This record gives sequence, structure tokens and C-alpha cells, in this order.
Amino acid sequence: MDFDQLVTFMEVAKLGSFSRAGQKVFRSQSAVSAQIRQLEQEYGDRLLDRSGKDVTLTPAGRVLFAYAERLLQMRDESLLAVADQGTSPRGTLVIGANEATCLYVLPDVFAKYCHLYPGVQISIYRNFSYKIVEKLENGTIDVGIVTLPVKSASLKTHSIFRDQLMLMVSPQNPLAKLDVVPVSEVAKQPLLLPKTGYSRRVMDKLFRPYAAHLQVRMELPSVGMIKSFVAAGLGVSLISSSFAKDQVLAGRVKLIPIRDQELWRELGIAYRRDRTHTRATTTFISTVRQLASASK
Repeated sequence: MDFDQLVTFMEVAKLGSFSRAGQKVFRSQSAVSAQIRQLEQEYGDRLLDRSGKDVTLTPAGRVLFAYAERLLQMRDESLLAVADQGTSPRGTLVIGANEATCLYVLPDVFAKYCHLYPGVQISIYRNFSYKIVEKLENGTIDVGIVTLPVKSASLKTHSIFRDQLMLMVSPQNPLAKLDVVPVSEVAKQPLLLPKTGYSRRVMDKLFRPYAAHLQVRMELPSVGMIKSFVAAGLGVSLISSSFAKDQVLAGRVKLIPIRDQELWRELGIAYRRDRTHTRATTTFISTVRQLASASK
């Protein structure tokens, strides 16, 4: 028995077909059949029932399938563990972050890390902070960049970035002439709201006293759309200042502080406190924290 045979066996069991399994593992149907025969000879029992329309597991096959899953998982873990003993981190690092953070905060971090550790492949899980926390808690991802605070006893967090939420308007908007703007004036403008997320929660709270008179022109699913529509004069919105740097430099929008309001978004790096992390993970955490300290 070898791992190759186990992989083929599991694909036949999952797909219920020798031909479809062959396509998945890039082997001919006859080669797949030969591998299954070798396994059955070694275990001395039939592992697959070929009598029906679909191929199904026999009782012996179900027992082997459970062991095969564990064996293949242990193989993957052993490969990771051995790779982790090298002079430089290797393997895959799974990082969770939302789309805007990936676009506007993390590129410099990724560039630095990939330059230092070219042997590590980065995989991005893109979602909202609460989803990233769930994935961290169940061990699906290695590290997350999330909005603080995080309420999870199993996670450890470090603050890495702080960004002011500001009013974003087009240069032609009358509010663009102001150095600071009261909430009451913002509430008179057509609003472009993010559909969900931290900024949406802040805006809901901020404009609650004016709810009866608000003009919500659009609810939009991405920061990129909000920036483009504000620049086109369709309305105003609140945005983390770093997310709009490109539009501000291009003269397409203007950012204005909200009077008498301390509106900040704080990002943190989060990971399981009870987990033994790979060198790829620990070096990423230390790189992010070093870059955060240097920027303060």
C-alpha cells in the first residue's frame, strides 16, 4: 500500500466512479482499477461494491476510508513539520482579512514578508471580521487581520493599525469647502452606505438621531464602489482614511473630519493562543508587529 493508492481509493469512493476518479487523479480507468485491486489484495477483502450503477463502499471499505483520511492528514502534517525545521520558513500560510484591508493596508506587509521568506505561499481567506474569527477558532486559518476589539477567549490579538473614519465627499459638494463638518449637516446629504461591516455599524449609530429624515441613496457592497460613486457626486459616505488615499491624491474626493466625534477603526492581528504555530505563522506575526511599531 502507498499513499497514491489511498488517494485513488478515496476519490473513487467520493465520486462513485472509476472513470471520474481517474480524471481527478490523472490516471486511466484501467490504472485506477489496478490500484484498487492491489489494495484489495493487500487487505484481503473487497473494498468497493461495483454491482450497482454507482460504485459504493463495502463495510471493509468504510473502515479503510476512515483510516485513509487520518493517514493522509498525518502525511500532510508530517510534511509541514519537516519543512518547518529548515533554515527558512516554508509551506502555505492561510491569512484571513476583509477585501478593503487586503487592498489598502496589507500590500506593503505582504511585499515585505514575501521578500524575507520567499519559500512561503500565502493563501487569502477574504471575509468579514466575525467570519475570520470563526475560522481562527476552528483552526481553518492560521492568522487573521480583524477589526478590534475581538471577543474570543481562545484568540490572542495585537493592535497593528489605527485609522480615522472621515466624511468622504466629491470636490464639487458644498461640504468640501469645510475643514470640519457637524453630523447634522452630513445627515442632510444623500448617503451611500456600505451594506455591512464596521463602517456601517458606526454610521447606523451616528445617524440614528436623524433616522426620520435621512436620504439613503444606495447601499453598496464594496469600498471601491462607494469611492467611485462619491467621486461621481451621487452622495457622501464615511470611510477609513487609508482606504481613500488614492482617490484623494487624484483629486477625485475630499476627506473631512466629523466635528466632536472620535471615529477610529483599529485593526489587529489575531491567532489561536493555544496552538503550536508553524515558523511561517510566527514569522508573519513578528513581521506585521515590527512594521506596525515602525509606522507609529
